[in-house]
Amino acid sequence: MNSQDRINSGLASIQNRMNAFIFPGQGAQFVGMGHELYSTNNKAKLLFDTANEVLGFEITKEMFDGTEEGLKQTKITQPAVFLHSVILAKTLPNFNPDMVAGHSLGELSALVANSTLDFEDGLKLVAIRAQAMQKACETNPSTMAAIIGLEDTIIEDVCQNIDEIVVAANYNCPGQLVISGTNDGIDKACKILTEKGARRALKLPVGGAFHSPLMEPAREELAEAIEATKFNTPSCPIYQNVSNTAETDIKRIKNNLIAQLTAPVKWSQSVENMIVSGATKFIELGPGKALQGMLIKINKDIERSGIS
Repeated sequence: MNSQDRINSGLASIQNRMNAFIFPGQGAQFVGMGHELYSTNNKAKLLFDTANEVLGFEITKEMFDGTEEGLKQTKITQPAVFLHSVILAKTLPNFNPDMVAGHSLGELSALVANSTLDFEDGLKLVAIRAQAMQKACETNPSTMAAIIGLEDTIIEDVCQNIDEIVVAANYNCPGQLVISGTNDGIDKACKILTEKGARRALKLPVGGAFHSPLMEPAREELAEAIEATKFNTPSCPIYQNVSNTAETDIKRIKNNLIAQLTAPVKWSQSVENMIVSGATKFIELGPGKALQGMLIKINKDIERSGIS
């Protein structure tokens, strides 16, 4: 089954429901991502080619034929994941979401999907975000770790009592919280949290402490770019990582997007609020199935699928 067949098959089950489209963030990338879509869909090919021009380098070469190591670079990863997700949305027939959300970087994909941002403007912001974050990582060597099997409050308390910068960064789902901070701080936190009963305290292969105060230089740089970018009235609400509630006001959307770089991703809370607001089916658009895996742990009864 090729990409277009999968799109049509996925779309067939997305009728007469309140559909929430969700978009993954950094970490979902893989070599070869988007290649089949590029090869089988003329509109997708045009958008990928446009992206190469906007970025000033062949992101398609990195996505289709690059290396795993190359794709892990923040400046490559973020535009690659964004493009895969957004171009899927752009090529879906009759794409008409009732609500959208994105995990971290995926929030920018969601803002293009609901027409708040134009494709090229969204891509430019992603490129600026990625470069600024990579620069911040190089200035302040730091990392993140996934803590499995402990209550959020225990993790938060441990982070607050470490004499380094360590914060709760991603509330992914019950029993899984990602922490972010200095290298020494993360090492100390992992040791203490393991002693307190965490099933796993796993350091992640990331370049820095995303969603922590260490990203402040990147936040300032992104804020300037966001303020200079045209935002349109959304076609549907976005549930943002910072507020985790339905947002349609452009000023609030901008402020939340700026704050996101140093604030935690409240993904679990966002999904719960989407369900309360009437979401009956969640469709993940983009590489991987990470968000679908989180959904199972947030609400095992909710209908979910993915198109990649």
